[in-house]
Amino acid sequence: QVRLMESGGGSVQAGGSLRLSCIVSGSPRAVACMGWFRQYPGQERQWIARSYPDTGNTYYDDSVKGRFTISRDNSNNMIYLNMSGLKPDDTAMYICAFDGSCQYGAKYWGQGTQVTVST
Repeated sequence: QVRLMESGGGSVQAGGSLRLSCIVSGSPRAVACMGWFRQYPGQERQWIARSYPDTGNTYYDDSVKGRFTISRDNSNNMIYLNMSGLKPDDTAMYICAFDGSCQYGAKYWGQGTQVTVST
């Protein structure tokens, strides 16, 4: 059973940076996709970044492109999301995803970590 747990969320002022981490435990597939979604209150989860180790392709939603970077440390089973130039609109619950499509859904989900950006 694969389990995900995020950390690194918190409160930051607009223009600031945060680094989210997600530890993948269990027996994760080395070539499985990894992704980050975010969820606003009362709304569905929306993907914002995903990466496919087998192809090396990485994709970002336009809302975060150029500001967020997804990365993975296979040796430690970690997934990261480096966020810079944060805006109040980035305030949301951030959820890591693993395996599956990582865009329309995922096989495994974390519980989420809250990011709050103030003006």
